Amino acid sequence: MAIKKDKVDVVMIGLGWTGSILGQELTEAGLNVLALERGDMRDTNADTPYPKAVDELRYAVRGELFQDLSRETVTIRHGVNDVAVPYRQHGSFLLGNGVGGAGFHWNGMMYRNLPEELEMRTHHEQRYGKKFIPENMTIQDHGVTYAELEPFYNFAEKVFGTSGKAGNINGKIVEGGNPLEAARSEEFPLPPLKYQYSASLVDKAMREVGFHPYPTPAANASAPFTNPYGVRLGPCNYCGFCENFGCYMYSKASPQTTILPVLLKKENFEVRTRAHVTKINLDSTGKKATGVTYIDAQGREVEQPADLVLLTAFQTHNVRLLLLSGIGKPYDPVTGEGVVGKNFAYQYNGGINVLMPKGTQFNPFAGTGAGGVGMDDLNADQFDHGPLGFIGGASIRHVRYGGRPIKQTSTVPGTPNWGSDWKAGVQDAYQRYLTIGMSGSVMAYRDAYLSLDPTYRDANGQPLLRMTFNWHENEGKMLTYIGSKMEEVGNAMKPEKVFKAVRKTGSLYDTRAYQSTHLTGGAIMGTTPKNSVVNRYLQSWDVPNVFVYGASAFPQNMGYNPTGLVAALAYWSAKAIREQYLKNPGPLVQA
Repeated sequence: MAIKKDKVDVVMIGLGWTGSILGQELTEAGLNVLALERGDMRDTNADTPYPKAVDELRYAVRGELFQDLSRETVTIRHGVNDVAVPYRQHGSFLLGNGVGGAGFHWNGMMYRNLPEELEMRTHHEQRYGKKFIPENMTIQDHGVTYAELEPFYNFAEKVFGTSGKAGNINGKIVEGGNPLEAARSEEFPLPPLKYQYSASLVDKAMREVGFHPYPTPAANASAPFTNPYGVRLGPCNYCGFCENFGCYMYSKASPQTTILPVLLKKENFEVRTRAHVTKINLDSTGKKATGVTYIDAQGREVEQPADLVLLTAFQTHNVRLLLLSGIGKPYDPVTGEGVVGKNFAYQYNGGINVLMPKGTQFNPFAGTGAGGVGMDDLNADQFDHGPLGFIGGASIRHVRYGGRPIKQTSTVPGTPNWGSDWKAGVQDAYQRYLTIGMSGSVMAYRDAYLSLDPTYRDANGQPLLRMTFNWHENEGKMLTYIGSKMEEVGNAMKPEKVFKAVRKTGSLYDTRAYQSTHLTGGAIMGTTPKNSVVNRYLQSWDVPNVFVYGASAFPQNMGYNPTGLVAALAYWSAKAIREQYLKNPGPLVQA
């Protein structure tokens, strides 16, 4: 028999970025908020003090901060008629675990969407005609515009202590920033991180080819900064230990360095760790959530009543919990009916690798998570797709993440993988090899979706989440075109050699090589219950006291990293809850 706890105003499932934001906003509104986190408590001083934090074997190789895939994972297949198999080791994407979630071990790339990406179908139909969008492509509008989200992007950048240079302030183009970005209301909170030598060379080459490079926006503080909550961040020291690591310098934005120092001290906030939520409980009508059921650290089943249930976990976990709880109609790729699990997408990435002449000294051991040079000339719909026959683009950037000895010792193609020749290759390439990354968008398709696996179960006996996903021709055409353009940039650097790393169109999705952890869709936002799981405020159409956050709401994926939009949507939704829902509980948008 389940242990029954006292009722709370709000229960949140997961305490990463969105959980921290919603916890802060709703406790400020006077609500009693409980966060249930399936992993352990994590904090900078306890988990990542120097020199413990810079153990590459522990964190980058063995994945100390990642989800234990032996207890719960996903299954993956390429097509609807294939049998899915479990994802047994972290490769293509890295699932976080514990307080802070992936926000504890991310790099810090903090982008705003280009406006057309939030109105994807409308924009492309108006510019190119309805027939330009392939029949099997299920892209759609988010239901909210950039202009509506701009104040929330702006506030999130301040909370995160974001470093960058504005290129468009209230419609006025500003020298040194991104001239292709949408108008922002004010400058970044902090100036951009300093270019390293390699970034300076890439910037120069991009300009010579005719592109518009700019300093990449980074949630790595370039100077001491106090955010709107009164939390202090220290300046980045270019240690090269961002991705896969907590930041011992308190420089990289994470829930632990920006929000939790304030939130955890509040009397009306509580976090329970090692609390694995298995179901959202519904009343007899199925239209109201009464709370959640979870398994605690002792293996006991616990029922937690609540007035509001917020899904603030990672994208995959949000979708799986909706399916396990029977909230919304599961998507059927054959009929096209249903919405839960629909429009799953990933990213289609590649790179241009440049080997500079002997004697070049990049000193790659000095690195940051997100500081570098980027460009948007080939992103989203910033260029004419009409004669090209594809939709989408790529965020292009060169960022020096570091030069760690195990996983950041790059060699040129053709170098042996072991032995004295490999060692010589590492030594030769270390100081003079760089990558210009292409982070490609992925559209949504009728045959790419999430569902419950009929065969495999987790340690608690519940069905695993099943991904049905493969690359499509559209994305292959997109990155082939962009790769050819970026070869021109590589050649403009006057290198010894340029290597184009773009997979061939028709290649199968391979889970072994890391690409990004930017999984999107499955609980998408939209304009009607027929085309989406949640409305423009991330409120469930079917169960109005359930809200679903994170990248699971994205109707398709973009070239940018998702965190900026995830944070902006969380603040946008929190405002709607505080100012509308609490005064009159019920649907915020009429179906």
